[in-house]
Amino acid sequence: MRLYILIGLTLLLLLSGCYTKPVRHLASDASLIKTGESTRQDVLLYLGEPNGRRAVSPEVEELVYYETKRTLLQRSPVIGTMMDDKGYEMLIITLTGDLVTGSEFRTFTKGEMERFEGFDWDEVE
Repeated sequence: MRLYILIGLTLLLLLSGCYTKPVRHLASDASLIKTGESTRQDVLLYLGEPNGRRAVSPEVEELVYYETKRTLLQRSPVIGTMMDDKGYEMLIITLTGDLVTGSEFRTFTKGEMERFEGFDWDEVE
């Protein structure tokens, strides 16, 4: 009986280390957003809260979503932290009022992403 409890607790401990937060897949999620049809609510439903936003004009707002692309090995807890990122993905959604009027998906290498450093995005918490 004690052996089963010990095995159960060991499995529970090991499985608790397997949890990761949900991951967005910007490349596929971007295809869900339709310019001229999708609304702000659709964007938030499909993509969640943006990483940043900025006002372009009183009625026009841009939402930015980005994530780091990593290989399977780069996602491993110990070894992955020692490796450089594979690249970056960015999705910029333009909203006029509550309607999506633009959607742009891009991929970047590390060097290309540096040109966005200091870009004026309001951080979203």
